[in-house]
Amino acid sequence: MPVTTPDATVIQADLLIPGRSEPLRPGTVVIAESKIKFVGSPDKVPAEYRSITPLHVPALMPGLWDCHVHYFGMEMDTSVFGSMAKYLPGYKALAGAITVADLEATLMAGFTSVRELQGYGGDLWPGIESGFLVGPNVYSSIAAMSVTGGHGDSHSIPLDTVLQYVSCGGPCSIVDGPDECQKEVRKLIRRGAQVIKICSSGGVLSLKDDPEDRQFSNAELRAIVEEAGLSRRVVAAHAIGKASIVASLRAGVKTIEHGFYLDEEVADEMIKQKAILVPTHHIIETIGAHPDELPPASKTKALKLVGTARESYKLAIQKGVKIALGTDAMSSDRKKPQSHGNNARELYWAVKRGMTPLQAIEACTANGPETLGGMAPLSGQIKEGYDADLIAVASSPLDDIEVLTVKENITHVWKGGKLFKGETTRR
Repeated sequence: MPVTTPDATVIQADLLIPGRSEPLRPGTVVIAESKIKFVGSPDKVPAEYRSITPLHVPALMPGLWDCHVHYFGMEMDTSVFGSMAKYLPGYKALAGAITVADLEATLMAGFTSVRELQGYGGDLWPGIESGFLVGPNVYSSIAAMSVTGGHGDSHSIPLDTVLQYVSCGGPCSIVDGPDECQKEVRKLIRRGAQVIKICSSGGVLSLKDDPEDRQFSNAELRAIVEEAGLSRRVVAAHAIGKASIVASLRAGVKTIEHGFYLDEEVADEMIKQKAILVPTHHIIETIGAHPDELPPASKTKALKLVGTARESYKLAIQKGVKIALGTDAMSSDRKKPQSHGNNARELYWAVKRGMTPLQAIEACTANGPETLGGMAPLSGQIKEGYDADLIAVASSPLDDIEVLTVKENITHVWKGGKLFKGETTRR
């Protein structure tokens, strides 16, 4: 029977998908001390590992990356429009407790790493890192930086209440002017931010702005990007309208989140700047399919964006813009399609909009770490020396990408070389 020794684990797959190179059929991987020690054909396994009986799996690939999530504990105690709830005493403790289950659901779905662009996951990461909690690697921005009255502000709540929430550690940041922007970047890095998130346009769920409107001046954007760069952090911009996308790119932002109004000019500029698009297609398709769950103003905005988002995504793929997949998952209600644990739906939409299954997998594995710039770990690929973050799948996702959307098909999950899901022996 297959054996996992204290020193190494050997996995042999009928199909090995490295993340950024051609698949191997069959392929063998050796992991030890949290790292990948060998990748290649079964007959090339180094002598020191040949005595270890391998675990056989149908398909092996890198652990998946969701590059745009939010752990808010949302829609369990309150809905997305629960008004005052998150500002009340005790809510952060409740949200944190609910998030514990969300983190585990994400990992069990095969996502070994996430880039959280505002939420409580960054605050819980030390518990995951130390082994007290089960979840993916969390690379968090902690908060989303917004101008007063911008997408990250709560328009129906008194401003003093919002600012008090910020001062008490809420995952929110309201800043105005280059000096405040510069200082806030420093404060977020002090709290542990691995990436800086900004809202450079209006949004769908914010009540009193428009997705096509710009937010943050050129000077403010430059101050944020320059300060973040001093600590090797890159900036991720919530940018829906064209004006906000262009302004963000010219300031040096690394990733464009959503980017629904991307056109030929924007695509060319992204390629020139070596920027990355995170199209968050699952959320816009989900909202578009259930518009009546939104307030009237948000419903109108969402329905206007669905068609635009589809066409811009197709164009980005055709033009060769680098894409990393992210869902914008934020719900803790497992009955809802946008809940944590359904992250692999983003791969389905990537293929639906024009990627091959192999391209979609690269966008959800190898491209993920690149959204962190200088803070990127050696992850997202099955490659010697890289983190041993791997998943085994019941059948080939190259034949049917939707196999990844069924959690039961993710038979094994290794993170940092440790097995979190599955067995190492055959029944």
